[in-house]
Amino acid sequence: MDMSRSVNVKLLRPRDSVDRETLIAQYRRVRKMTTDLASPLSIEDQCVQPMTEASPTKWHLAHTSWFLEAFVLAAYHPDFAPYDERFLFLFNSYYESLGPRQPRPQRGMITRPSLAEVHAYRTWVDRALTDFVADCDDGVLAEATGLIELGLHHEQQHQELILTDIKYTLSLNPVEAIYLPAAREECGFPTAHEWVEFDGGAVPIGYGGSGFSYDNERPRHRVLLQPYALGNRLVTCREYLEFMDAGGYSQPQYWLSDGWATVCSQGWRAPLYWRQHQDCGWETFTLHGWRALAAEEPVCHVSFYEAMAYASWAGARLPTEFEWETATANLPLEGHFIDSDCLQPQPARPGPGLRQAFGDAWCWTRSSYDPYPGFRPLAGAVAEYNGKFMVGQLVLRGGSCATPPGHVRASYRNYFPPGTRWQFSGIRLAKDL
Repeated sequence: MDMSRSVNVKLLRPRDSVDRETLIAQYRRVRKMTTDLASPLSIEDQCVQPMTEASPTKWHLAHTSWFLEAFVLAAYHPDFAPYDERFLFLFNSYYESLGPRQPRPQRGMITRPSLAEVHAYRTWVDRALTDFVADCDDGVLAEATGLIELGLHHEQQHQELILTDIKYTLSLNPVEAIYLPAAREECGFPTAHEWVEFDGGAVPIGYGGSGFSYDNERPRHRVLLQPYALGNRLVTCREYLEFMDAGGYSQPQYWLSDGWATVCSQGWRAPLYWRQHQDCGWETFTLHGWRALAAEEPVCHVSFYEAMAYASWAGARLPTEFEWETATANLPLEGHFIDSDCLQPQPARPGPGLRQAFGDAWCWTRSSYDPYPGFRPLAGAVAEYNGKFMVGQLVLRGGSCATPPGHVRASYRNYFPPGTRWQFSGIRLAKDL
């Protein structure tokens, strides 16, 4: 599996000067990366759905193809006919305007079509779409390019989900199962936690460039921030263990009410994928199998509730998404993203300013996932992509070690319910000045 090359899908503007060869090359790189990510898995691995939130790999392979068929080929291909009418039902995710769908908790019951048939479907979509891009009129391609780009970025989101979902699946296997052998691990040395200060003020928020962005990153607007400071790196496993050893999971004063209720009902005593042995201490499950906890790695697979409790115990708070975006707006989009040698967050490297701004682990923020002032969803069925989820969710920023290179940016807004733990989600502290 070759995942070493960066996949960076750029929006090709202006639309009347689309470079067809470049678009086809980008398309093929993204689509290949998805099949590469699935290649280490057995047929059985790819059909299991261990919980409602984690979809089978086979479903991800089919759904990302369905998206391109439903939103690009069906809308623009002059001779369009669906590959298989059944697939329109089986692999629709949540688009009410496109008709009924297999219930999300029952995606693991889709044993037919076979995995081989799903790959044949991907091949058919790839051939149809690349032929369309190569042969259609300039005006048609100018209109379709935005949806093709959306489809590619949508697929990159599912590339991350393939990894997070299969990690959860393999962690439940009674016989130790790994996704890939670890070719590289970094123990790391302690990097002191320091505060990086910011002046605040009326700052621009939201995407302001000429490349691709989702509708939830727009429109660009100003937000008033008070002076604040952010931790120079993500919170480590060593620091989170101190919270645990101090009784953090048994002291309700650190927890939000809903968080404490969840701790009590779910029996949480540590982050997801941690287990303790009497003789050898804490271990954690990774995509490379079980291993001893690495103290200087960022803690991850914690919920918003746990991030909030830790911050309270540490005498700090979580950043708002606006503080985070302002602090990272001028930083290079570099970090530890998908890397076949190490699919695990890595220790911070020494240096000035903010470390681990992008990659390693998503940063929980204190911001609810709300529309920006003047927000307008995309037109048509893709209006359902983001806007309808703007309730009951918290924003995460920065990407993770399971995020494809080139996919995130400073204005990128991820979002999940506060109890979510199966994503690579971590903690960066903030405080008022």
